[in-house]
Amino acid sequence: MTKIRVPKEPRIDPEMTVLDVISRYRETEAVFKTYETQSGECICCEALFDSIRVVSKKYGLILERLLADLESAIGS
Repeated sequence: MTKIRVPKEPRIDPEMTVLDVISRYRETEAVFKTYETQSGECICCEALFDSIRVVSKKYGLILERLLADLESAIGS
């Protein structure tokens, strides 16, 4: 019998704020910390109330990559 893989719905939406994401999924804080070198500042300190979409634009981050990294940190 062949298993049918049902794609997982993303748990993190680009319109969620950094605070929303970290408060729901504490393990994502480490992901934001890894982006500090690229952003040049502490995202958790300076963009806590910005959406993930705004953060990606503000710091020149690739939105899809950031979302994938955050989802990966959450795991299954």
